[in-house]
Order: sequence, then structure tokens, then C-alpha cells
Amino acid sequence: MSEYGLPKGIVISGTGLWIPPESISNEELVAALNAHAEKFNREHADAIESGEVQAKPYSSAEFIEKASGIKSRYVISKEGILDPERMRPYLPERADDELCLQAEMGLNAARLALEKANKKPEDIDAVIVGASYLQRSYPAIAIEIQGALGIDGFAFDMEVACSSATFALQRAVDAISSGSAKSVLVISPELASPQVDYTDRDSHFIFGDVAVASVVERRETANTDTAWEILGTKAKTLFSNNIRSNFSYTARAADVDPFGPGKLFRQNGRKVFKEVCPMAAAHLESQVQELGMAPSEINRWWLHQANINMNQLIAKKLMGNDVTPERAPVVLDEFANTACAGSIIAFNRHNDDLPVGSRGVICSFGAGYSIGSLALEKVTI
Repeated sequence: MSEYGLPKGIVISGTGLWIPPESISNEELVAALNAHAEKFNREHADAIESGEVQAKPYSSAEFIEKASGIKSRYVISKEGILDPERMRPYLPERADDELCLQAEMGLNAARLALEKANKKPEDIDAVIVGASYLQRSYPAIAIEIQGALGIDGFAFDMEVACSSATFALQRAVDAISSGSAKSVLVISPELASPQVDYTDRDSHFIFGDVAVASVVERRETANTDTAWEILGTKAKTLFSNNIRSNFSYTARAADVDPFGPGKLFRQNGRKVFKEVCPMAAAHLESQVQELGMAPSEINRWWLHQANINMNQLIAKKLMGNDVTPERAPVVLDEFANTACAGSIIAFNRHNDDLPVGSRGVICSFGAGYSIGSLALEKVTI
């Protein structure tokens, strides 16, 4: 056992980041929203004037950046989102014998992670897909990716909203600790754009699409010069209605529109900010203290990438006046909120520069509420 309580030598030996080919700037997104709002307000002018219908508000790129820190986002299908008559991506349905879109995204990231870790599919014996949304109920996306890679073992999907990636990494650690797997491929193909209401000024800019993957294995099987040993994991959930998505197959039985009001992503942003920031900061401070460290000893915080103001507040609570972009890197300006993938993107982009012996924490949080985190140390293999 390690001095921190986990079986010694479970590491993240490689990560992969797959970025969709299309990007949308704030300016493009705002132009589409405002054109849609202008058309709606014109067509409903009489009802708006009488108070029967509420006018759709306009937005601006400046408002988005100030509110969130987001400047752009990557998406699978750009054209439909920017069409004021459509305001949603166009993703043609695929036949059952074709690789589904989410599996394709995950497969792209998985191959990059395997390459980084110097692993072949035959070296992996478990696949976990953790994502905020899953394209279908079954068969599992993870099993589809497992089949495409030719991995002999087991696979499953799991969903804990924006904490899905860190919760999935913890399940990988548990599997290796128990002996049910020797090496695990953890994948988060975040296909977020279909669940965004692009006609809503307060949320149309939040999410982007991306896929990330990580290889988790025992240190003695790693085939890289360095890796990140997992010192400890920590998870916490607390029920809240302040972030919610009610999209469900049960809408058919309730005789309601499955895409109607309240069925896509929605949140009470002010309450989320007020409640989640102190909860996340306390969670992270508690974790590192339980591992015998102080927040000041953490060289890098790969925080959840939802909102720049949340990140800055949490970072300040942990680091005081020592907050710098190097210690708490931000990627949401380029990627927007990629649900559970954000902290893994930050880790993928900002870990190679740290020397052996450096310590860091990956953290994600979101609906539930849920918070998941892993404390890491860079080691020589």
C-alpha cells in the first residue's frame, strides 16, 4: 500500500484529446441567436405587446465572454446551429451496422491515448465510457468501442453529469485495485451540442463537443518514461435541482413534447455559483489534507472547465494570492464547457511540462450536485 492508502502504483500513463473539425465563435453564435430572436419578436409582435408572449432577448459576444470566459467552442455540426430557422445541429441518423457518432468520437480519443501510453488494444482489458449524455440506452457505447478496438474484456457506460470523467477514472482505479482488471481505457465522448437550446440567450453559448480518453494501469506495466501515479480519489454527491435535464423516453408515456420547455439543459446559474464554489473548494482542500498535503504543495490544479468566474473563485480559495494560469490552467476560452471532459482537456494540455515529483489534482463537478477528484504525482517508470 502507498502512504496515502491506495494500492501502490496505479497510474495514468497516457491521455488522448480529439477535437471536432468545426469551431463556432461567440460572434457567429450571437448573430444566429439575434436573427432568430428578431424573427420571433416580429412574428409575435402583437402577443408581445399585449403581454401574452415574452419577447426573446438579444445577446452579444461581450456578454458571453464576461459571463463565462468562453470565446469559442468546437462542434460536430456547425451549419445547423447557425441557421436561424433551425437552431440545432444536423446529425444524420446512422444505420445500426455503422459505428455511432459518439462511439466514433470516443474511438478517435482512445487511439490517441493508447498511442501516448505506448499501448495496443490487446493490452487493455476494460473500457469505461463516462459522459454527461449517452446517444442511446443500449448496447453500451463502451461495448461498441471495445468491439471496434478488438479488446477482450468487459465494458460499460456510466453517467454522473459533468463529473462523469472523474467518477469513471475512480471506477477504473477500483477495478485495478480489486484485481478485476489490469489496465482500463476510460473515455468521455462529450456530444453536448444536441442538448443545447440555441434559442436561449442564457445557455446557448455554454457547451461544446469533444472527446477525451485516459489509460489507467499498474505502474509495473506502464511503457512510458513517466506517468502520473494516483495518490487518492474522492467523490461526493448532494441532490440539487439547480442543474437539470429532463429529456427522457418517458415523455412518450406522459404525452408531452420530449423537446419541450424544460426538457433540455437548464440551470439556475446564480444558485449553482453560490453553492458549488464553496462545496468544490472544501472538497479539494479536504482531499489534499487527508493525503497529508496542503493546497500550497499542489503544483497544478486541473479544475472543471465550466465558467471562468467559478474557476477563479475556487482557485483563490485554494491558493490565495498565488493563483496563476500555470497553476490553474484554463481551456474553456477555446473549448467552452465540454461537460465532464474539461478537466481532462486541461490535464492533457498542461502536464508534460511539470518535472517528476510534481503533484496535481484533477477535479470535475456538476449536476447532482456531484464532485469527483483525483490527486496525482508525476513519477518515473
